[in-house]
Amino acid sequence: MEESDEIEELINEITFRKSNSKDYQNMRLEEISKEFKDIMRYEQESFKRIEEFEKTQQNSELIEYAKILCSNTIAREISGIQEVYLKKIDEEYLNSK
Repeated sequence: MEESDEIEELINEITFRKSNSKDYQNMRLEEISKEFKDIMRYEQESFKRIEEFEKTQQNSELIEYAKILCSNTIAREISGIQEVYLKKIDEEYLNSK
């Protein structure tokens, strides 16, 4: 597989992830916490792959696009989860006292 195809594959993977969001409202706190960890791990792995592409690729525009897409997608996903997570903590633990 050509390396530019690998970058495009990563871009497609990130885009699919964005369109495949989960219903965090109906999850328990433990499940949401696991999702946080999974997203952070995914972000680290994606940026590691992008760094490898930077070392071996000439298509800097495509690599930059992958960085921006990954960063924005993950930030949006984390923001959505944070809102639900904090609300559930408040409801389950802080208001119960």
